[in-house]
Amino acid sequence: MLSPFVELRRQLHQIPEPGFQEFKTQQLLLDQLAKLPQDRLTIRTWRTGILVYIKGLNPSKRFGYRADMDGLPITEETGLPFPSQHPGYMHACGHDFHMSIGMGVVTHFTENPIQDDLVVLFQPAEEGPGGALPMLAAEELQDWMPDQMVALHIAPEYPVGTIAVRPEILFANTSELFIDLLGKGGHAAYPHQANDMIIAATQMVGQLQTIVSRNVNPLDSAVITIGKMEAGTKQNIIAEKARLEGTIRTLSAASMDKIKGRIEAVAAGIEASFECQVAIDWGSNYRQVYNDPALTVEFMDWLRGRDNVTLYECTEAMTGEDFGYFLEKIPGFMFWLGVDTPHGLHHAKLEPNEDAIDLAIDTITAYLRYKSS
Repeated sequence: MLSPFVELRRQLHQIPEPGFQEFKTQQLLLDQLAKLPQDRLTIRTWRTGILVYIKGLNPSKRFGYRADMDGLPITEETGLPFPSQHPGYMHACGHDFHMSIGMGVVTHFTENPIQDDLVVLFQPAEEGPGGALPMLAAEELQDWMPDQMVALHIAPEYPVGTIAVRPEILFANTSELFIDLLGKGGHAAYPHQANDMIIAATQMVGQLQTIVSRNVNPLDSAVITIGKMEAGTKQNIIAEKARLEGTIRTLSAASMDKIKGRIEAVAAGIEASFECQVAIDWGSNYRQVYNDPALTVEFMDWLRGRDNVTLYECTEAMTGEDFGYFLEKIPGFMFWLGVDTPHGLHHAKLEPNEDAIDLAIDTITAYLRYKSS
């Protein structure tokens, strides 16, 4: 028989929605919350997110737990009996797991309160345009601001029962990158009368790939990836426009600033070389996830005493997560939860092992009870 939180995960998996459009997701979670005892529970909505306050028995501090809500524009290929019912969208980053675990945390402490208060945040738009920063600024959160924050992210590469974490940087600084090039189109037979933006764009991609290798300290880590290029309308027409879309990831804020400066310099050179216009849009930018060293080490020491969990001290990852904005304001940490699947995050066949859900709920609730004792 399925646990209620695995069942909830399957319901959530079928309704993935883009950032700030999680209307069905929000309503499903609100319906679940309405079934719980309400004597210690206070619920607020913010845009498509939800804030849940659980009153402690004799509070002296307030803990926070965050779960993200949105899906991704990916067509599912899992073959599961409970697939996405929203064509072109999928929970391919585990947010259905994160929400189900968050609901398990709420349910546990509503029925078995601890001494201290707890705020569980169901946050929209983690995949973009970014919900953490505006949620932090929201009026609804100001009088509920936690003293410590915790969050997790599923990790396909680790077995169920493994928790991977490290003090200090866990996830990288990230920035989206959108570059539009505008030149002069023309007939393919008369290239000298046009400015070909396919050539300009390919030249720019090549130059962008030298930035990390020749401008970033080799002992630092940084990535520039151009994942999409659009240009042209027909095989015998010289392209007037081109668009590049990509991402930047660094382990230091200084490297991010340097890379953006170099991209602007490359753009200026392309404009001069091809007599065209280049416009740059940095899109969504996420702060590094920096785990509070003292709290993280304490958590790791506590995990070593758990029989059902294997602790692994991992290295930094170049993935991005807007939970970093919470950790800028509030001490805390994020950890990886092993879910044992061969397909990586953002993959159309991602199929995490559901055994990790109840294990995660048990671990988080036990840790928060320990911290509140």
